[in-house]
Amino acid sequence: MTTLEEQGGGRIFFSSTGRSLVEEDEIVVLSVGVDIGSSTSHLVFSRIVLERLDSRYVVSARETFYQSDILLTPYSAAEDIDAQALSAFIARQYQDANVDPDEIDTGALILTGVAVRRRNARKIGELFARQAGKMVAVSAGDSLETVMAAHGSGAVARSIRDKATVMNIDVGGGTSKIAICCDGRVSDLTAVDVGARLVCVDAHGQVVRLEEAGRRFGTELGLDLEVGRRLSPEGGSHLAALLADKLFEAAMGGSPCVSGGGLLRLDPLTGSTSIDQVTFSGGVAEYIYGREAQSYGDLGAALAHEIRARIPRLGAKLERGNEGIRATVIGASQYTTQVSGSTIFVSPFEALPLRNVPVIAPALALDAEEIDATAIAGAIGRMLRRLDLIDIDTPVALFVPWRGSATFQRLENFCRGVIAGLAGVLARGHPLVLAGDGDVGGLMGIHLREELGLSNPIISVDGLELKEFDYIDIGTMLPNSGAVPVVIKSLIFPASAPPGMEWRAIQPVPAI
Repeated sequence: MTTLEEQGGGRIFFSSTGRSLVEEDEIVVLSVGVDIGSSTSHLVFSRIVLERLDSRYVVSARETFYQSDILLTPYSAAEDIDAQALSAFIARQYQDANVDPDEIDTGALILTGVAVRRRNARKIGELFARQAGKMVAVSAGDSLETVMAAHGSGAVARSIRDKATVMNIDVGGGTSKIAICCDGRVSDLTAVDVGARLVCVDAHGQVVRLEEAGRRFGTELGLDLEVGRRLSPEGGSHLAALLADKLFEAAMGGSPCVSGGGLLRLDPLTGSTSIDQVTFSGGVAEYIYGREAQSYGDLGAALAHEIRARIPRLGAKLERGNEGIRATVIGASQYTTQVSGSTIFVSPFEALPLRNVPVIAPALALDAEEIDATAIAGAIGRMLRRLDLIDIDTPVALFVPWRGSATFQRLENFCRGVIAGLAGVLARGHPLVLAGDGDVGGLMGIHLREELGLSNPIISVDGLELKEFDYIDIGTMLPNSGAVPVVIKSLIFPASAPPGMEWRAIQPVPAI
């Protein structure tokens, strides 16, 4: 994610290279993806090629040229990730990749699993302060991580390619995420406290790390698990079997419990969809598919064995996922466009610039003659929860695929629904950000301010095509143009799409 410089009548430049997208037919950007999880951490370096297609720029190629070692996330104490050890690992990977941090054009830093909830998560983010202006930083809660894993494993793309309903089960160290993928989208999901590193032992079988969920599983089996005490191989096998039972109970729509407490981290699956295929991702998938055999002092190998024995319960065909432990976002690409000054509304001007604004793209019912404000609010609220944006202290950009006429009543109902759906964001004083694909951005902004009296800053822009996992920067208004530059960052998932599906086009609208 690069900063912007406004030069030469509004051309957009990569700050680290001085290249103008207006003049070049092909741009190559250097991207880094960093995944820091509760159990493992790793980096991936990529080159992303942007090509001009008429007046658009699209991703034509993505080459991964270096994958780091997989590091067992270091801990300095029970609740603290060792930021110093993590920093040394990251520095060594940059060195081995022959990349200077200043050479990075864009990238993504993802905190997942229990790592998100560690007390020093902020310190981890500060390791990348040098590149803060270029990185998309995401703390992936349970819902977002589940969706990411479904994309990264290839399950979402597979549901299109095979015209099948695909269940992806991402089994990590602290949690497992289950997603139902149909017609190229995640239609249902849940997460459960099942993971390979809820209990870890040393070479002598003594417990060296114990999560609270692991303690509860032990209690269910009559095992007195404590750090420093020995866990027998037989006890470990019983733990793995119980973990697998509870995982499949969740996968079949149940609400598993141990020791009187629930294990689900999200609502249970609806269980209303027949599954055609099942894929696995996460660290345990490496054992399920036979790509890993070494033990790392956890339950990974035993859990994989128990999972394979239970797959027939799903009545679905086991398929090999595109990615296992690396089934998370590992790149971010950039696109630029200028938005016409006739279709934007910015008030006050001081509300810009905005950086790293996450995009939500809920399914909005805008085709009907009458727009239902309650339905609009509900769709927005559901998407905020799915992408773990309910409690985030940042603006959120709503993508509006406007359809039909812009009559007073349709605008009125739509805008009321937007205000209700984004009530939590607006209550924190953040601007209301709308990004549409039509030419009603100005009308929406005026209606929100003049008719509904919204006091928050309002930024309403048009001429964009956005989706989940996009982030946008909106720059200040360009001199003598009445336009604002918008940079769109799309998180790219490795090998998750069939040929042609990674191409992502943005259609620039010339400034007036």
